[in-house]
Amino acid sequence: MCGIAGIVGDVDEGLLRRMLETLRHRGPDDLGVFVDDRAAIGQTRLSIIDVAGGHQPIVNEEGAAAIVANGEVYNYRQLAKSLARHTFRTHSDSEVPLHLYEEIGPEVASRLDGMFALALWDGQALYLARDPVGIKPLYYAIDSGTLYFASEIKALLPASRDIREFPNGHWYRTDRGFVPFARWETEVREPWTEDEALARVRELLPRAVHKRLMSEVPLGTFCSGGLDSTLVTALAAREIETFHTFSTGMAGSPDLESAERASEFLGTEHHTREFTEEEVLDALPSVAWHLESFDAALFRSAVPTYFVSELARKYVTVVLTGEGADELYAGYRYLENLPSGGPLQEELVRITRDLHFVNLQRTDRMTMAHSLEGRVPFLDWEHIRFALTLPERFKVRGPHRTGKWLLRKAFAKMLPEDLLWRGKQKFAEGTGSSEIIRTEAERQVSDAELEREAGQAPIPVRTKEELLCYRLFQEHFDLSPQVVRDLVGATSVY
Repeated sequence: MCGIAGIVGDVDEGLLRRMLETLRHRGPDDLGVFVDDRAAIGQTRLSIIDVAGGHQPIVNEEGAAAIVANGEVYNYRQLAKSLARHTFRTHSDSEVPLHLYEEIGPEVASRLDGMFALALWDGQALYLARDPVGIKPLYYAIDSGTLYFASEIKALLPASRDIREFPNGHWYRTDRGFVPFARWETEVREPWTEDEALARVRELLPRAVHKRLMSEVPLGTFCSGGLDSTLVTALAAREIETFHTFSTGMAGSPDLESAERASEFLGTEHHTREFTEEEVLDALPSVAWHLESFDAALFRSAVPTYFVSELARKYVTVVLTGEGADELYAGYRYLENLPSGGPLQEELVRITRDLHFVNLQRTDRMTMAHSLEGRVPFLDWEHIRFALTLPERFKVRGPHRTGKWLLRKAFAKMLPEDLLWRGKQKFAEGTGSSEIIRTEAERQVSDAELEREAGQAPIPVRTKEELLCYRLFQEHFDLSPQVVRDLVGATSVY
């Protein structure tokens, strides 16, 4: 996991280094740059694969092409077998796309299985690519003919205010523009039988977890005791002898109790971080700077994620999380009220495709705030393509339209009944922090201020809590209304 940045056009190495310093929290272990007369690219590195030798940028054999990358390519060893004619400088997964690009050109992105945002200067053109789901962030700006890119919005502010999100599932080359490489399959396939669906998820999900155990540094999971994170923990813990789990909450909160129960059942080495109302309020400015959003629901869940990430980094460098299960398998409570059939399927597709704006942004920013890599097995691309084509009957069942039926049925023998059937709680509810920001907003924002300032915001601001979050965002990101609307993009349901 890293931070990447670059400039193509009016090259300014000093500016590049300032951009990279803004991303130091993403990669405290190393900083490197590649500069020629037309391009400058660089990376701040969090060392996970080839810890000793994986310095970036990585250059090709002639020294003319270079790559910087953020994320992980899980199939890099398989891909490397077809690149025997190349001399590898490292054992890093990030070197494989460089040589594969030399062999097949810009279609390299479609061959990568993983979460990634990468930039490659081939000596003539800049190539950028972002994974299909948008797990790893990437932003860009074009100003007076010069292109700038970076992993976070804040790193681009010294260069330009006309910032855009790089579209997930696309590659870009300066001579070709944007090209999509990932196709979302969202049409329901009715022929699935129950036995076939159970067998397939029992194959796909353990494999997705196994891939994400690739690491040369310690790893663990965020485990709240809910179904999603506990299932990921169960699948991971059976492959690693000593496995760390982490949970957070206010004293007496539901997540702390359920997480302890899960840890005891699975035999993990569990760590807990209790926080107070005062600590939540003290953390808000830092959370806003890292989060790069003003969505109030996202803020509520970002605060406990910030605390649990801080805790986890004391013990591990990589964590697996349960993001994506609610979107793919209809886990959110509000989905129970949607009509069966088309409306539910359309909403699941929408919220899954919007994850890069909301919960994935929260997970990436809050983990990277503490130099921690977050991995999301449920959002394995092969698993997404399976889950989004499942008929509703495999997701929602019973008089109360209980979600995630297939997951509960498929892995029933791995978890105790109370954890397997624990009802959905939003993260901020489970940790006990859901009302703190709302209450503080009532204290800070008057009715008159809400009425006056709501109309000045670039997107609808309906409550005092939303206005408080927008104020926190504005303190760090003074951007035009149109840019803000483009960058926010979606509203969290979390």
